[in-house]
Amino acid sequence: MVSVRGQSPRRARRRLGSTPIIQRSTGCTRAMIQTIRGLHHVTAIAIDPQANIDFYTQVLGLRLVKDTVNFDDPSTYHFYYGDRSGNPGTILTFFPFVLAGRGRSGSGMVDTVTFAVPAKSLDGWMGRLAERGIDFDGPFTRFSRPMIEFRDPDGLRLEIAAVDGLERIDSAQTDRDVARSIGGFVGVTLCVEAPERTIKLLTETFGYRQVAEDSGRRRLRAANAGGGTIGAELDVLCHPEAIHGRPGGGTVHHIAFRAHTDDEQHIWREKIVALGFNVTPILDRQYFRSIYFREPGGILFEIATDPPGFAVDEEADCLGTSLKLPPWLEPRRGDIERRLPPVRLPGVGS
Repeated sequence: MVSVRGQSPRRARRRLGSTPIIQRSTGCTRAMIQTIRGLHHVTAIAIDPQANIDFYTQVLGLRLVKDTVNFDDPSTYHFYYGDRSGNPGTILTFFPFVLAGRGRSGSGMVDTVTFAVPAKSLDGWMGRLAERGIDFDGPFTRFSRPMIEFRDPDGLRLEIAAVDGLERIDSAQTDRDVARSIGGFVGVTLCVEAPERTIKLLTETFGYRQVAEDSGRRRLRAANAGGGTIGAELDVLCHPEAIHGRPGGGTVHHIAFRAHTDDEQHIWREKIVALGFNVTPILDRQYFRSIYFREPGGILFEIATDPPGFAVDEEADCLGTSLKLPPWLEPRRGDIERRLPPVRLPGVGS
């Protein structure tokens, strides 16, 4: 698990153990103007791995696109859920730490993860959750969007928002159709004690722009993104009175932003280091490359590359149907599998 608070890149490099570090050079110049295009993925902490799989695949209808391990702690699974291909902006991932206690959301953490669905499917989602005994609040409206709020089995706060512009769902279609209607993320909500420096980083460096504000909540949207763009929005909550969050089950570990290419990621790393942040080396995560740093409010940010994607080690039709390990962990497969709790995975094409 990555943690870079108060660490130099050199110390972070030693701590990350066997995860390969990517040494890159690039011919790109600083004259290339960049903005962040939106979220790549969100990673949270769970407790029971089977309950996690069942909720996100059977209740929310997401596809398990990768069953692997935490590369920094291979005794723990790392599950990736998303759309059929695991496209950036749709990916919610979990570290299920079986012995973890419940965490507590608060300042310095991501408060909520919000999914986007077509407007006509929201009634279907309320019926689907009610039929499964899942309590929810709403519908209520935030910045003109109807939405509902509920929690996953470990207490992670989730929202489903009706977003104009997504493919329409006929209200007469089946519960199965409703379950497949999540288009990805609207975005996430950041809870910080003092938002000014966080917002400055997001707007002046990442290129987000503020599009709305109400009752201590500021909505930011990625540059050149419209209101229905998947993964393009961040809400920043100013809660100076909130207690500090405690990591654990039901909390978000980090959020990742998109870099389209390796060279683009390299430039972002240079920019962020120049701002005085402690940034990890570029790390090989098998399905993307990553850098990590703590933003001023204390939330762990990652910038992850779009390529190579989840089909790099299994066919697209078979994503998430067997345990996959990166080449540097494959020699330890037997020992790793013995340490992992058994789980039932969805079948091919699920």
